[in-house]
Amino acid sequence: MARRISGRTHGDPRNADTRAKVVKHDYRPSREEILRYIAENPDRSGKREIAKAFALRGEDRVWLKDLLRDLQDEGLLTKERKRLARVGALPHVAMLDIFGRDGDGILLAHPAEPVGTGEPPVVSIRVSRGGSGPAPGIGDRVLAKTFPTDDATGPAYTGRVMKIFEKRTDAVLGVFRVLKDGTFRIEPVERRQPELIVDKEFQNGAKNGDLVEVEPARASRYGLPRAKVLAVLGSLTSEKAVSMIAIHAHDIPHIFPADVLAESEAVKPATMEHREDWRDLALVTIDPADAKDHDDAVFAMPDPDEKNPGGVIATVAIADVAAYVRYGTALDREALKRGNSVYFPDRVVPMLPERISNDLCSLREGEDRPAIAVRMTFSAEGRKLRHSFHRVMMKSKAKLAYPQAQAAIDGVTDDKTRPILDSVLKPLWDAYAVLKRGRDARQPLELDLPERKILLKEDGTVDRVIVPERLDAHKLIEEFMIQANVAAAETLEAKKEPLVYRVHDAPSLAKQESLREFLATLSLSLARGAQMRPSQFNGILERVRGADNEALVNEVVLRSQSQAEYSPKNIGHFGLNLKRYAHFTSPIRRYADLIVHRGLIAALGLGSGGLTQQEADRLEEIAVLISATERRAMAAERDTVDRLVAAYLAERVNDTFDARISGVTKAGLFVQLPQFGADGFIPVSTLGGDYYIYDETARSLFGERTGKGYQLADRVEVRLIEVAPMAGAMRFEMLTDPKPLPGSSRSFHKAKGRARASQSRSGSRGRRR
Repeated sequence: MARRISGRTHGDPRNADTRAKVVKHDYRPSREEILRYIAENPDRSGKREIAKAFALRGEDRVWLKDLLRDLQDEGLLTKERKRLARVGALPHVAMLDIFGRDGDGILLAHPAEPVGTGEPPVVSIRVSRGGSGPAPGIGDRVLAKTFPTDDATGPAYTGRVMKIFEKRTDAVLGVFRVLKDGTFRIEPVERRQPELIVDKEFQNGAKNGDLVEVEPARASRYGLPRAKVLAVLGSLTSEKAVSMIAIHAHDIPHIFPADVLAESEAVKPATMEHREDWRDLALVTIDPADAKDHDDAVFAMPDPDEKNPGGVIATVAIADVAAYVRYGTALDREALKRGNSVYFPDRVVPMLPERISNDLCSLREGEDRPAIAVRMTFSAEGRKLRHSFHRVMMKSKAKLAYPQAQAAIDGVTDDKTRPILDSVLKPLWDAYAVLKRGRDARQPLELDLPERKILLKEDGTVDRVIVPERLDAHKLIEEFMIQANVAAAETLEAKKEPLVYRVHDAPSLAKQESLREFLATLSLSLARGAQMRPSQFNGILERVRGADNEALVNEVVLRSQSQAEYSPKNIGHFGLNLKRYAHFTSPIRRYADLIVHRGLIAALGLGSGGLTQQEADRLEEIAVLISATERRAMAAERDTVDRLVAAYLAERVNDTFDARISGVTKAGLFVQLPQFGADGFIPVSTLGGDYYIYDETARSLFGERTGKGYQLADRVEVRLIEVAPMAGAMRFEMLTDPKPLPGSSRSFHKAKGRARASQSRSGSRGRRR
């Protein structure tokens, strides 16, 4: 007799404690029962939990492991945070956009972010009667817990609302233009938005060149749609106009409410209560030369313990933001809303007001500042032996810039570094040498992807783009911070204190297989195995170091990786090759770090400002929110760079540039200008007189007749044809002839066959040139 698992038992969290008892160990469950259990229990879908639910032991657990791997290989399951999920399934906590109602008046929503490759699932929103707070409505974005339904004809999920975000509007951002005939137009900042006409009565005081927010009217059958100006946001002649576009386009809060500013001004400096006096310890800050806030300071010394020869003691002190920003206050609510500071080339949108971020919490040279410090002892091999956390009052002995500290170590001192070279800086570098041994033994993922920095002129336009030199001073601070973050996670775990981890999952099986197929086109192999390790990727990267395809392989390996995020559930950090990791070292600019600080204060009894039970109960919600604000910041920063560079190059149409292919699609090639760090597009229809086929495996477009083409990371010469500065869009023409693609003639025909098969399935063959 088949063993049945009732949806009521497994879908109702009230029965979680008895779930493992509802089955008897009489036989193995069917594939359908396994899939149903995973769908109904997204938060209890690890391999061990599934085995427990079905009372599987011994050989049956081995059978279950093989079955789950088969279901993943068949594309029915995917692995996320060491938990299994149905492919295309919504996460248990998700952001949703409410778009309408069904026939019974129940609100309906779609996920705010893409899920899978098909149509987005529909979620019916359940609102409890008599609940407190405002009710959600059409157009709202909400954070909700989702539950799969058994109704094959209705919505796939129901959602229980946890939080309602500010109402979205249909407003459009654009630049107000006055044409020669006296009419008004809106030049949109979004690439796919059409131009708009503004009638004089809806001008609302806007002048030529103003950045405005407009409300589009219903489009007419003929001509351009009309709009009315809602607000003037500023002039494009101001030096910070470009970042202001990204701020409004991505709904980034950038003006502190009056109650938040009032609260920050009323804060009193921290006292010595519950603190150790570390003001005589020679802690120093090492930051970028233009840094305005300093949230970390470091010190190191040899370990005097004879039992640890060659060992070191490394100390990291972090600004005690929790002393000033308490849970539930206006300051705290605004910080959570922002999630993190956002860094543009021309400005910073801070998470906290300047009174907190640049004054009370900034570890200024020669001034008393509260901090939470961790003292870590390492063996000569770089293995951490022990650590301890302390709530202290400190006084930074020196404010140093990275190049300044590095120059002192390299023999060029100045008035500030000369007195502390032997007592402070050399011990720091000696400690870094020890920590580096531990890092080398750990073998984190080592991708060679240089970061570019845009330097601006006084008027806010681009001066030049540079790749800052990667100094040992940078690596020293990075490794000290990583070890402090690990120590924070370890302490909170040991104390069983809730926390938000910084997690990074291993590449999915699908991405692994895609990468494996790509590497095969270059005669490189990647071993199969359920448990991938960063060292396996490092081996591939080492094999292509110095080769022509080094940039290509680094790029493809990067794209195969999962995205790091925040979660109260630990799955480790794949890229850093760490079992437990939490952000602790930047509470001035990241809310995740503030949560960890509060957890340490509560767990170790370090005084007031610790994590409350109310906050601990919200960690899943908070993790989703701050992961989303991080992605929002990254998108806004990227868009700003694109717009700055497009505006800078608007006067250079028809000029030629050296470029690198940064993306390959059926529609054409994305190219990046290394000199400027911005992207543009080359339509496939402009590539020449061949029939170009897209080979997803090889990341290339190749000609059907010649077999020659273009591949990701190829270096090419291009001509700039068109620029849309406010949209940050550029169109190029390819000047470099197509090349024979890597591999033999046999490999080429295999790629051709794969591409034709793929196009046949999708019903698309591309276009003739």
